[in-house]
Amino acid sequence: MTFTLNEEQRLLKDAARDFCREQAPVTRFRKMRDEKKNGRDPDLWREMAQMGWAGILVPEDYGGAGLGYVGLGAVLEETGRTLAASPLLSTAMIGASALMHGGSDEQKAEWLPRIAAGQAIVALAVDEGAHHAPGASALALNGGKLSGKKTYVADGHIADLLIVAGAEGAYLVRADADGVSRKELITVDSRGAADLTFANAEAAPLGGGGKLVEGILDRARIGLAAEMLGQAQQAFEVTGEYLKTRKQFGQVIGGFQALQHRAAKMFTDLELTRSCVYAALDALDQGADDIAEWASLAKARASETLHLVSNEFVQMHGGIGMTDEHDAGLYLKRARVAEGLYGGAAFHRDRYARLCGY
Repeated sequence: MTFTLNEEQRLLKDAARDFCREQAPVTRFRKMRDEKKNGRDPDLWREMAQMGWAGILVPEDYGGAGLGYVGLGAVLEETGRTLAASPLLSTAMIGASALMHGGSDEQKAEWLPRIAAGQAIVALAVDEGAHHAPGASALALNGGKLSGKKTYVADGHIADLLIVAGAEGAYLVRADADGVSRKELITVDSRGAADLTFANAEAAPLGGGGKLVEGILDRARIGLAAEMLGQAQQAFEVTGEYLKTRKQFGQVIGGFQALQHRAAKMFTDLELTRSCVYAALDALDQGADDIAEWASLAKARASETLHLVSNEFVQMHGGIGMTDEHDAGLYLKRARVAEGLYGGAAFHRDRYARLCGY
C-alpha cells in the first residue's frame, strides 16, 4: 500500500527521532542494563511524558492530545530504533486504549489524566503459560474478587495499574491492592517483567467482555509491530553502513554479490513490513472492520522481518557482532522477546488464515 504521514504525524515522528537520538540513544539503554535496573528508567519516562507522548491517544477532555494511532505508532517506531526502555507501549498504547474503549466514566476520569501526565504505568496481563494463548484462562472472579495467575507480564514489575485479561473479559486491578503479589523477572532483553498472582484481589470489570480483550490485544500487537519495525530498520541501516566500509580481500565487503543479495532481501522485507504496520495503524484510526486481520498480518510480518534482520546484523558484522561491546547483541535479544510477545509469527499466520476463512 501507499501510505503518507500527514504534516502533524510527520512532525511528531521527526521530533521523536531527534529526542531518541539525543536523549535515549542505545548507550543509555546499555548503561541501564549494566547498572542492572531491569528496565527501570523513570527519568526517561518523565521526559517522554513531558514531550506529550503518554497522552497521544488520550482525548483532550482528559488531558491528552487525541492524535490517533498512526501518530503513536510513528513514535513507537523511533523508540524501537534506539531500544529505549519505557512503558510507552504498555501504558500509552495498551492502557489508554483499554480505558478508552472499555472503561466507565469514573474509570476514565480516574486513570486517563494520570496516564496522559505520565503519572501512572499500566501493564497488560494475558498469558498463564509458556506460550501465548489468550483464550486459555483459569482466572476466577467471585464477588468482585479475582484469583489466578498470569505469567510474563511486560512492565508488570513497575506497573501501578494492571489490565487483567480473562476468558470472559478484562478487569482493572491496582498493582498495590491486597491479594496481588508479583515476582520480578530478569529478562534477556533487560526490559524486565513479572509473574503475577491474584488471591481474592479486588477487581473492577471493563465493559465489552471478550470482544474488548481481543481489541486490546490487537492494539498491543500493532503497537509492538511498530516498535519492531523501527528496531529492524535501525539494524539494517547500521549493517548497510558496515558493508560500505569494511574491507576484505582488498575491497569493501558490500561489493560481494552474495552479501548484496542478502541486503536486498532485508530491504524488501522491511518495505513490506512497513506497509503492513502502517496499514494496521490506519485501520485503528479509521475504525475498520478488519482490524484483527491487520493486527495479525502486521505482527507476523514484523516478527519474521526482525528475526531475519537481527540475525544478519550479527552475522554480517562477523566476529565483532558476537561481542557484548557491539550493539548487535542488544538488538538480537530484544528481537527474540518481541517476536514471542502477544503471539509469534506462527500464531498470527494461523490466526490470519482462520480470520480469512481458511
